Amino acid sequence: MEQTVLVHVTGQDRPGLTAILSEVLAEYGADILDIGQVVIHDFLTLGFLLKLPRDSRPVLKELLFKAHELGVSMKLHPLENERYENWVDAADRPRHIVTLLARAITPEHIAGISRIIHDNGLNIDTIRRLSGRRPLDESRDPGRACVEFSVRGVPGDLGVIRKAFLDMSAETGADIAFQEDSIFRRNRRLVCFDMDSTLIQAEVIDELAVEAGVGDKVAAITEAAMRGELDFKQSLRKRLALLEGLDEAVLEKVYERLPLTEGAERLISNLKRVGYTIAILSGGFTYFGERLQERLGIDYVFANKLEILDGKLTGRAEGIIVDADRKAELLQQLAEHEGISLQQVIAVGDGANDLPMLNLAGLGIAFHAKPKVKRGARQAISSLGLDSILYLLGLHDRETLE
Repeated sequence: MEQTVLVHVTGQDRPGLTAILSEVLAEYGADILDIGQVVIHDFLTLGFLLKLPRDSRPVLKELLFKAHELGVSMKLHPLENERYENWVDAADRPRHIVTLLARAITPEHIAGISRIIHDNGLNIDTIRRLSGRRPLDESRDPGRACVEFSVRGVPGDLGVIRKAFLDMSAETGADIAFQEDSIFRRNRRLVCFDMDSTLIQAEVIDELAVEAGVGDKVAAITEAAMRGELDFKQSLRKRLALLEGLDEAVLEKVYERLPLTEGAERLISNLKRVGYTIAILSGGFTYFGERLQERLGIDYVFANKLEILDGKLTGRAEGIIVDADRKAELLQQLAEHEGISLQQVIAVGDGANDLPMLNLAGLGIAFHAKPKVKRGARQAISSLGLDSILYLLGLHDRETLE
């Protein structure tokens, strides 16, 4: 009767080690059922799951001899057929990806995530680092870290596990994303960004209000709208009315001082490099969205157009106001136009008026958002810049451009 044996190799890595051991298996006609290897700082862990003939002593003896020659440790673990078949059957169980984002990864982060995974009936298959190798010299540290867990199983309640991760994020300052590991996760094609406080670190209407001398009044209305306490259309009209008579030359002045959000250029340049379509869906203003479009190579801009007469703002917007419902409608229209599924869309925003589009997209991310928006979205990022979204797509730092 054939035997199933797990061969576990550990020790100092060296060129050709895997080849030498595999050649032994080939010589004896062994059947490789599974294989896995990882190297951390030149220390190797290698596993072969083998189906061997009834008399497996010659091949196992030769493997042990080669391991001794190579200076590595080898352990042999015979498996019962029933246990192996149970393992095979478990391959069809759902998979999820848990992504840990932080300025630096700590043992508390790993312990907390591992405990939540275990408590919700899931099992960790693999853990891999997506951020680059961290130098000891802190001045060379890029200030971002990411570890990705591949987990298997059916969580009892998605809401419970998402809340546990959100609570942990609040306690530790790290961000934790929980996604189904599906074909769509690896094939996103369209990214829709809010603009104000997402692509740029400002609320443009507040900046315009400062120039008009009504900063406090407009800021109070903006905050209430972002918290979801006011209807967006009504709040926009109230704020715009306060800007009546402002000289249009102020628009350029305000644009020149608008800071891009950390990681915005790196994120968009890398997404464009691999063929993503980029859109701005904003309750802000077309003047600023179109300037960003020129600067960053954005494909579509949908925002509110300021009405200007005789070089002065009239205090009104032209056309359909881009509010929460309009953003979701535009996102759906863009997906249809691009010929893709909504599951292939990423949406990123910070305010309550972004929630409909965040929950419509396959990957919706509340970015540096208010607590209410974080709770309403499926994913949230608050510790890193926009370029950390690349990690949620499974991209390693070595695959991206700085």
